[in-house]
Amino acid sequence: MKKVLTRVLIFFLVLLVLVLIAAGIILTQFQIETIQVTGNVHYTEEEMKDIVMENGYIDNSLILYIKNKWKPIEDIPFIEKLDIEYISPHVITITVYEKSIAGCISYMNRYVYFDKDGRVLDTSVERLEDIPCISGMSFDSVVLYEKLPIDDESKFSLILNMTQLITKYELQVDDVRFTATDEVIIYFDGIKVLMGTGENIQEKMVDLGSILESLGDKKGTLDMREFTREKGNASFQPE
Repeated sequence: MKKVLTRVLIFFLVLLVLVLIAAGIILTQFQIETIQVTGNVHYTEEEMKDIVMENGYIDNSLILYIKNKWKPIEDIPFIEKLDIEYISPHVITITVYEKSIAGCISYMNRYVYFDKDGRVLDTSVERLEDIPCISGMSFDSVVLYEKLPIDDESKFSLILNMTQLITKYELQVDDVRFTATDEVIIYFDGIKVLMGTGENIQEKMVDLGSILESLGDKKGTLDMREFTREKGNASFQPE
């Protein structure tokens, strides 16, 4: 009986030593030293690193691999998916696939982000600075992954068209608002642009950037309600 207990004790001691050796190897030989991030736009490289490390619990490539196989990192706002490639025990690459955000709408003290088809991608208290945001609209409810509940199809099309044109012509918009009479006002740094009801919106947006550039640091109201490229009849009223 004594010999059996001795053998069992030796077995467990050997097993403990092996476990400690294995743990030492895992902790030292799989330490992440370099993280490469690609595809990120709305998140900085440091933010993506923090997200992966926080969800991986530890900066260890082997543990991160096992954990990510068991429970992949998901439900990150504005992120479709993440691909993590293990280049070596010390180097990983994170490829970020962000959701294609066309614009956002202010709703109940939150920002509702939607894609080019008007489908709701996410809601957040955070305002993404480079995403055009539209205010002055009301809804009964907003449902994630469904289209914005705008009954007026022409207004819905105008919103989608406008946000895409803002992005296309790289206009740095502060805010877009619908008035009570459904006219559009676009706010830039110190300049309020009256766009009217959306008629000839594409024609107006083509020249809007160059008109704003010509105004320099001036502040005031730019009236483009009757603007056409042929007439060039935009008027500016200084503040």
